[in-house]
Amino acid sequence: MTARDDLIDDIRDLAHPLAREGALDALVDRARGRRFVAIGEASHGTGEFYRWRALLTRRLIEEAGITWIGVEGDWPDCWRIDRWVRGLAETDRDARGVLATFDRWPTWMWANTEVADFLDGLRELNVSRPSENRVGFYGLDVYSLWDSLQRIMAWLAVNEPDALPVAARAWRCFAPFDEDPHRYAWGTRLVPASCEDDVVELLTEVRRRAIGDGEEAFDARQNASIVVEAERYYREMVRTDRGSWNIRDLHMMDTIDRLAAHEGRASRGVIWAHNTHVGDARATSMAAAGLLNIGQLLRERHGADQVLLIGMASHSGTVTAAREWGVAEERMPVPIARADSHEGLLHDALGSPAVLDFGAERTRAWLSHGAGHRAIGVVYHPARERGNYVPTAMGARYDALLWFEQTHALLPLHHERRPEEVEYETEPTGF
Repeated sequence: MTARDDLIDDIRDLAHPLAREGALDALVDRARGRRFVAIGEASHGTGEFYRWRALLTRRLIEEAGITWIGVEGDWPDCWRIDRWVRGLAETDRDARGVLATFDRWPTWMWANTEVADFLDGLRELNVSRPSENRVGFYGLDVYSLWDSLQRIMAWLAVNEPDALPVAARAWRCFAPFDEDPHRYAWGTRLVPASCEDDVVELLTEVRRRAIGDGEEAFDARQNASIVVEAERYYREMVRTDRGSWNIRDLHMMDTIDRLAAHEGRASRGVIWAHNTHVGDARATSMAAAGLLNIGQLLRERHGADQVLLIGMASHSGTVTAAREWGVAEERMPVPIARADSHEGLLHDALGSPAVLDFGAERTRAWLSHGAGHRAIGVVYHPARERGNYVPTAMGARYDALLWFEQTHALLPLHHERRPEEVEYETEPTGF
């Protein structure tokens, strides 16, 4: 028997068929009592990843006490979804109508049929509950500098109009760059001046005035934090990819902590993001590159016993992605996985969808075996995907894995429009 045979035997011993919702029972049981469950995806354009994540999340809400969902999306856009799913605004629309307002590239990440179906179901569940027990839906990401600044100014105009000059100073600082964060970032490289002091002053003022536990005050404080971190992110992006990645994931983690505090001590959250954010970076080549992520920070800040990290993987199929940043999406082939990757091992071992619960001991050789683990971004070139594999020890990166042999591209609700503002790439690409 070869070493590969031993690894394949380990995988088979850990796996259970993933054909019906009942296959998720063990994960639901493990989630009970955990403060956070983070569910990853190997791409932002695969229907099976979104569908099974939605099924698991629905069960976690109904059976494991999950009270809020945080996703790899913009705060202002997701705030509108939150208002809708909790029956607080735009109640004359369905989920597709609400998602039609998403216009930042890549829109298919959220404006797709799988998300729409999940949100319709979530709203139906919410309206059957008392208002205090309804599940929230929030964005964790850092990109919404302009939208967040506009929301702050609107809040101040209604609630604290005498503080508007502070917000106006920040706005005037950015105004010469035509709401183009990349132009602003490059400008700070050429001239050693920035809007940092103005946005920090704005954050301080908003925090001083937007006090209490009310929803609108919380929204104002979060938008102010986004403006500060987005300004840092874009400045750093033109200097070092590593720095901007860490600013982004630290912001998402800080947002998770703010949400947990806002929702209360008894709250429990589900996080939706790419595997590169969810799986503990210390178990991958990311650590050697100086990159951290949400999965690592969740474990460090809250303890591994309060966190459940679930990854996803597939062997072949199709995916919705784009060939360049900011262009229209396509339905692309996903080639069969490299034989020397974790996906290659899983294919040889299983050949059909499965759930792998790693348990507590993690003594099996496959769980500590270092191999590539495929990660597909929103920008994808099937013919050049060799660099899409992240060296990974599965047992340290995740607590469980959902495996799909054949996957299919998710269906966007509308064709990608050319963005009104230029869109800028994240590093690693599109995760």
